[in-house]
Amino acid sequence: MPPVEVRDLAIGYGDFVVQRNLNFVVNKGDIFVIMGGNGCGKTTLMRALVGLQRPLQGSVLFGGEDFWGAPEEERQRLNRRLGVLFQVGALWSSLTLAENVALPLSEYTALTQARIAEVVSFKLALVGLAGFEEFYPAELSGGMKKRAGVARALALDPDILVIDEPSSGLDPLTARRLDELIVDLRDALGTTIVVVTHDLASILSIGDNSIFLDSEAHTMISTGNPQQALISAHPKVRHFLTRGTG
Repeated sequence: MPPVEVRDLAIGYGDFVVQRNLNFVVNKGDIFVIMGGNGCGKTTLMRALVGLQRPLQGSVLFGGEDFWGAPEEERQRLNRRLGVLFQVGALWSSLTLAENVALPLSEYTALTQARIAEVVSFKLALVGLAGFEEFYPAELSGGMKKRAGVARALALDPDILVIDEPSSGLDPLTARRLDELIVDLRDALGTTIVVVTHDLASILSIGDNSIFLDSEAHTMISTGNPQQALISAHPKVRHFLTRGTG
């Protein structure tokens, strides 16, 4: 079974449908990109994938198990297969980096404090923040906050990592380094990664597969490797990927 499969999904708010008829598969080890312009529903789809917003209809399956069709305790179990990096990092400002990364370990495992400290140091080292355990979020640059958020998302060794707008608020060089980190983590850990973004540099440099959400049609109009989409995809997708020049 693929790590993630979406079947006939519709998302929205009340009677307003943002996207409908969404069908796609995220294969193991993919860096799967959910792309589209502002207001197309990328973040709403992400919220349905990570359990924050019930879809209007359809299914989200993790390893063949229907997340939204499962009882609450099963959804909590399935949720622990996911690590999530939100757009703003969502770090607790009153906690050190070590304390931020330790939170899910303290909540969901029976590890000793000594073992948690070891895991925290390892996760921070994975993202290039070794030695920053006692720093507070306010003492870090934007790129370092994003990396710390990745470390916390990886705390429970998730099968699937979901990242919302990784390059948001970052300069181009820092954004490229974060993209490189995402690829390195996928290669080193075998983690399946879903990235929600409209950043063209990220889409074209790290995406193995993708869907394009169209805000006018209110559905997906393209799927496949973003590089191939430059040539063969729907004209709207080519227009998006070439900034209107192709």
